[in-house]
Amino acid sequence: MSDLFADAARKRKVGQPLAERMRPRDLGELVGQTHLVGPGRILSNLAPGRTMPSILLWGPPGSGKTTLARLLGEALRAELVSLSAVDAGVKEVREAVAKAAERRDQFGARTLLFVDEIHRFSKTQQDALLPHVEAGTVVLIGATTENPSFGVVAALLSRCRVVRLEALPDDELGRLADRALVDTERGLGTLGVTLADDAREALVASAQGDARRMYSMLDVAADLASRSGDGATIQRLHVEEAAQGKSLIYDKAGDEHYGVVSAFIKSMRGSDPDAAVYWMTRMIEAGEDPRFVLRRLVIFASEDVGNADPHALGIAVSALHAYELVGLPEGVLPLTQAVVYLALAPKSNRALTTYAAARKLVRERGSLPIPAKLRPDSKAGRDLGHGQNYKYPHDFEGQYVPEDYLPDAIRDEQIYTPSDAGYEAELAARLAMFKKKKRG
Repeated sequence: MSDLFADAARKRKVGQPLAERMRPRDLGELVGQTHLVGPGRILSNLAPGRTMPSILLWGPPGSGKTTLARLLGEALRAELVSLSAVDAGVKEVREAVAKAAERRDQFGARTLLFVDEIHRFSKTQQDALLPHVEAGTVVLIGATTENPSFGVVAALLSRCRVVRLEALPDDELGRLADRALVDTERGLGTLGVTLADDAREALVASAQGDARRMYSMLDVAADLASRSGDGATIQRLHVEEAAQGKSLIYDKAGDEHYGVVSAFIKSMRGSDPDAAVYWMTRMIEAGEDPRFVLRRLVIFASEDVGNADPHALGIAVSALHAYELVGLPEGVLPLTQAVVYLALAPKSNRALTTYAAARKLVRERGSLPIPAKLRPDSKAGRDLGHGQNYKYPHDFEGQYVPEDYLPDAIRDEQIYTPSDAGYEAELAARLAMFKKKKRG
């Protein structure tokens, strides 16, 4: 009779994806994330009756956020209620909270409310959760692929512990693949297939840290191998067929987007053309609009190069115009040319710091009076001294005459401090000369 039940269980699992069948049944089976569930870590000693704060699980696709939420519910013996922020609205949130309150009041049971893709909840939906998280009606477990600072309202974020999940390293993905191949109950053990070494290497490389993607490819590759008549060994070609090309992890509005853009900018700022072009190519090949990258170059040319190389801004703008003229695929050539130039250009952030200094003065001192001599010399203002005693620089040798142009209250402030990089060193010398003449 037990065999009949076992057969029925296997048949029920046939329609499930391999990733779903192979989900860990307890925290002991979880592979990876040892910084969270290892000895002495934040999620390592959970047991029935213990308390757990509301948490936000932040990590890339396939890193185990949903799995971890399920395991936490089982470890705490708490009711786990799952909502998807893509489908659920305020109504569903309120219904889940009402049932949680009923469960607490009648049975003294706790409810873990798991909200997948919580960053997709609107501010109104997140605000609807807030009082119930504060009151402890539910323990919130939010899952997000985006930086919670960007996608979760500040009030809710302050009441949750952010838990960062990492993409699974290749060795741990390999362990998961090996486990699935020999598991006859939930995995692929009944197929009797093995995995060639180079196929294993290709499998984990194509997965890019995503366990769900790895399982999907392994499932297809194992099926191909079992029908190929070559000794039931999964070969590299089976994995490549299952992968159908390596998809690049890049969400134009998500955390990976901000990560790649940040790496791109910092590589140019660090004068590394190899890394800068690599990150640029990652964006373009993943489908980013080249105009976005080009606009970043225009900003970078002023923010990080500035007058250390005055040609930089022109090159960035020219690359933008060139792309608009030719489009893709040839448009990547002026883009690449500009990235290499900007990466190797001398660097100065004085455009940024100079504006910041001027802005600080304006905000702190307000609208200081304009010196009368700098006002227009109009008929109406002449009796007020407007324009009088103004010295026209072109009437003087070297087109310069010592003069104060700032408001009287801040006439001695120095807003622009040039760097000694590139052409800005020449500007520094000119500024020093003018200041010397002004001092007499």
